[in-house]
Amino acid sequence: MERHYGWVIVAAGAVITCLAMGAMFALPVYLQPIAEETGWTRAGISGAMTAGFIVMGVAGFLWGTLTDRIGARPVILAAAAMLGVGLFIASRANDLLVFQLAFGGLVGASGGAFFAPLIATTLGWFDKHRSLAVSLVSLGAGVAPMTMTPLATVLIESFGWRAAMMMTAFAATVFIIPAAFLIRRASEALAEAPTLGSDVVPSAKPPTSIGTLLRTPQFIVLAAVFFLCCGAHSGPIFHTVSYAMLCGASALAASSIYSVEGLAGLFGRVIFGLLADRIGVKRVIIGGLLLQAAGIYAYIYVSELTHFYLLAVVLGLVYGGVMPLYSVLARDYFGPKVMGTVLGGITMTSAIGMAFGPVGGGYLFDTFGDYHWLYIASAAIGLAAAMLALAFPPKTENAAPKSALPA
Repeated sequence: MERHYGWVIVAAGAVITCLAMGAMFALPVYLQPIAEETGWTRAGISGAMTAGFIVMGVAGFLWGTLTDRIGARPVILAAAAMLGVGLFIASRANDLLVFQLAFGGLVGASGGAFFAPLIATTLGWFDKHRSLAVSLVSLGAGVAPMTMTPLATVLIESFGWRAAMMMTAFAATVFIIPAAFLIRRASEALAEAPTLGSDVVPSAKPPTSIGTLLRTPQFIVLAAVFFLCCGAHSGPIFHTVSYAMLCGASALAASSIYSVEGLAGLFGRVIFGLLADRIGVKRVIIGGLLLQAAGIYAYIYVSELTHFYLLAVVLGLVYGGVMPLYSVLARDYFGPKVMGTVLGGITMTSAIGMAFGPVGGGYLFDTFGDYHWLYIASAAIGLAAAMLALAFPPKTENAAPKSALPA
């Protein structure tokens, strides 16, 4: 019976990530009403989101390390309170700096507390279906733009942006806190069980100190691959709408490319999760990175909206499917005791990678006058990520490890 409780963790994790990420990433729909009421510049308001990404990356490492010490539940409870307080202060702010500190600081810091603790806990509950489980937890973040963002839009139109943000603060806190009480650690026997069908070599003696862990070749490779992967796709994600409009698409049609990518990403999480459980997570990650590089490169030959949609489906499947699997690869090598620290560390590097893409893409467009060099450079970065992922040592045993617990 205990083994089946892992699916309760998955469901609670999906709800928590949907509410938390949805509350944070809904800021774009607040942009215009905030600017109209307050007179603040759009750059200043958007700066809160940029700060939030940076703070989220740094805080994710700290929250992850804390999770290894005290568990995920108190971390998520503290972050839920921080999220609610941050949104409440931001909704009452009459000064741009106060808004930036509340949203970029408190809300951003809380955002870093959900991925690493939840995924680290989920990994401990599964020796079979690990890839699918973490993919389903991340499904909450994929659903968020389709649920929380439209809800925020309706609330803004009905009550104004301040009341809408305050109601979001209340709702997110009220629903996350009960869900957090469902989160608990798995038994040591289950948490220590090897992943069935793993295609990487587990460490004979996993590192236990942060300093030793950060210096291991496996962590360096994993963090570098995650950094390159995010750097490769963040530029195209940010600039593809503009590229489609330059090719003649209307603003509404071009923006719908995001919706297609997001919907494809939901299916990608399930498909890639099932595939990784069947053939091994390393193989799926490398294959996904190669497909990502090819898809990004193909953009230089695209000019019709239907072709944009086709690539959006392919890349949405890859983005959504590959991203959760890095945590399974980390678990297969490092074991459960330092998962929070490992996942927090790679989250921080991914945030840095995400930050480079939009800026680099803008620079290349300003320099060369078109987006072709953005897609060529991004494809090259994606190819480098796939090549670097080969550095993880393959599993050489003929038989897959058996479960440590009875079925």
